[in-house]
Amino acid sequence: MTDETGWHTGRLKKAFRARGAEARCIDLADCRIDTTWQPHGLVLPGFGHTLPDAVFVRGIAGGTFEQVTLRLGILHALRESGVPVYNDARAIERSVDKSMTSFLLHRHGVPTPATWAGESAAFAQRVLMREAAAGRQVVLKPLFGSQGHGLKRLGAHGGVLRAPSRLSPLPSLKPFAQVAYLQRFIDGERPGFDWRVLVIGGRAVAAMRRVGGKGWIHNFAQGAACEAAELEAPLTQTAVRATEALGLDYAGVDLIPDPHNAARPLVLEVNGVAAWRGLQSVTSIDVAAALVDDLLFRKLPAQRDALALALALARSDDAGAARGAA
Repeated sequence: MTDETGWHTGRLKKAFRARGAEARCIDLADCRIDTTWQPHGLVLPGFGHTLPDAVFVRGIAGGTFEQVTLRLGILHALRESGVPVYNDARAIERSVDKSMTSFLLHRHGVPTPATWAGESAAFAQRVLMREAAAGRQVVLKPLFGSQGHGLKRLGAHGGVLRAPSRLSPLPSLKPFAQVAYLQRFIDGERPGFDWRVLVIGGRAVAAMRRVGGKGWIHNFAQGAACEAAELEAPLTQTAVRATEALGLDYAGVDLIPDPHNAARPLVLEVNGVAAWRGLQSVTSIDVAAALVDDLLFRKLPAQRDALALALALARSDDAGAARGAA
């Protein structure tokens, strides 16, 4: 499922094809629920009255609340119809909503910066004043958003509370859909960086450092440089725990060093529809192949066993032909 085709979908289709599986790209906006459509009431372009063996969610287009709800409803309906969805709608909903991500990370004891979310501008202003009085800053983020867009950094400057007239005021919440999601700003090393760790099937498979970018925002989409990073134990363990807390099959976990505890990285965000082009540029692992293998071998055991048998027979035939030639 994707709202656009390109580099990522090309890599995935190639990996599926190499494993004897046909992959088709479908936009969730083109799918529909139709209770007169037998036997299951779901219409997916190109599938007629059948359903796919599995669904890989690569992208969900933005839209109105109703449109996004319906698109996620299609994914829910596929799961209810027995189709494995990777990642499924429940997990995507948890990861797309930054407030629920923060709540679940906190609930499962995964280290993450202090976070506040609510609809009261007055409460958000009090949080900002309290944090500034302690010499700290906060980051105001859109509840739904990615790639570092729309972030605002507010509060004290240089560890000193500004005079009230010069304190960064809380901006209008109108561009944030009247929701204030505030996260304590972690002032780390120079030059600034964060980590992106890719977790697949409960295992951290690759990591990178994102250095520089647009000021203090280190997203690849904001111009950050990607560097390979070692999969050290604190980093991988924290990333895996964050992924498990949200119930994701695969995830891109963004972490930042804790300036007070080098052995305890902090999780900033967990991406349930993660891009990996930047990561692929600094790792020898074929990320698309790793994703496809995990989907096929964990979600489709019947196809996995059939593929394993076909591969074993092919190797047997090749060995027999070699003996005959000898």
